[in-house]
Amino acid sequence: MDATTAPHRIPPQMPQYGEANHVFELMQNMLEQLLIHQPKDPIPFMIDHLQRDNDYVPKIIILGPPASGKTTIAMWLAKHLSTNLLSVESLIAKEYSPLAADARMHYQKFKMVPNMLLIRLMQERLKEEDCIRRGWILDGIPETREQALTIQTLGISPRHVIALSAPDTVLIERNLGKRIDPQTGEIYHTTFDWPPESEIQNRLMMPAGISEGETARKLLEYHRNIVRILPSYPKILKVINADQPCVDVFYQALTYVQTSHRSNAPFTPRVLLCGPVGSGKSLQAALLAQKYGLINVCCGQLLKEAVADKSKYGEMIQPFFEKETAVPDNIVMKVLKQRLDQQDCVERGWVLHGFPRDLDQAHVMDSLGYKPNRYHLMYKPPPTMEVQARLLQNPKESEEQIKLKMDLFYRNSAELEQFYGEAITLNGDQDPYTVFEYIESGIINPLPKKVP
Repeated sequence: MDATTAPHRIPPQMPQYGEANHVFELMQNMLEQLLIHQPKDPIPFMIDHLQRDNDYVPKIIILGPPASGKTTIAMWLAKHLSTNLLSVESLIAKEYSPLAADARMHYQKFKMVPNMLLIRLMQERLKEEDCIRRGWILDGIPETREQALTIQTLGISPRHVIALSAPDTVLIERNLGKRIDPQTGEIYHTTFDWPPESEIQNRLMMPAGISEGETARKLLEYHRNIVRILPSYPKILKVINADQPCVDVFYQALTYVQTSHRSNAPFTPRVLLCGPVGSGKSLQAALLAQKYGLINVCCGQLLKEAVADKSKYGEMIQPFFEKETAVPDNIVMKVLKQRLDQQDCVERGWVLHGFPRDLDQAHVMDSLGYKPNRYHLMYKPPPTMEVQARLLQNPKESEEQIKLKMDLFYRNSAELEQFYGEAITLNGDQDPYTVFEYIESGIINPLPKKVP
């Protein structure tokens, strides 16, 4: 096998890193043996709990040109980290989903999926319990800058982004040697990964779209898009040379995604974002968390995770979710306290949105010692058509419901602004990155003193 190229299947043995992983394996084996003799719910839950680091689940994007091996690396990482692998193909293949059926029709006709349809499919998938509990890896998504910005706007924030890179001549050569088994769908290579079984060899076929011209066209399109995508992830991006053995690429990727980012802030920020529906809180929280290594704490997401985990708080929250009524403040505060007390929030700081919504909730937070040292109030929800479309995107939120939420926000915002005396108020009716720069100045610089 040529040392400059990559096998297409995972090696049978992948060494673990560190004593902690060895201990984990021993504990997992013990629990699995117990499961054989006592197939009861608590045991698989404990195994699942050990496999998932509750303080940190993978949120990874892997990008790369055709034939760079990104799908292979993504599959290996997903298997090693016990997380979910999401690709365009897997999203449109989902059964019993009207969105996926619509996407398949587009893909069969145009060989692509419209941006907003793909994003909606991804949103639908990321809300499912296994993605909430185990995290995710996006294979080749986003494909364009527009997709990257939309993903950020929705508050979907990766912790690590990996971009594979290799010379075009190497990638074209790799692609020309690909062969596919029509019975299993497995990919082989004429030079680097040829099957020993003559039966398999005889039925291998050349996949569509791998000619030199077609590969060159795809590479040109990839290069045109990737230079506009990567600036969206300046602090969490790692570029890895794919022109080396695939196992080496895998271990470089694995080492990177197992690291945590240090905060660039000059102190430990505790940021509170408040604003009406559609004002951009999720986007600003994601941008702040990404740039400064803060923990993005969305109160609504915490409640969903508690239900997905089937924790004691989740069991208390479930009936309110089923009735679509507000979860009582005392339960919300217990879930929030549990998260803000975790070590990563204490050490790295946090950006909180979705709570408090009124003065009583603010008093409860303050009494428990959770005092934000940066507070931003975003007002004037933008009246543009773009934002109006975003406000109506969720089918569960009618125009009347949105108006009620906004009225409720404005009734409480004055009291909240008075309670947080050093709050910075800014106009959300601007480009989101202009808003971010203004908020960022409040992170780095001392808060301005109000003129009496």
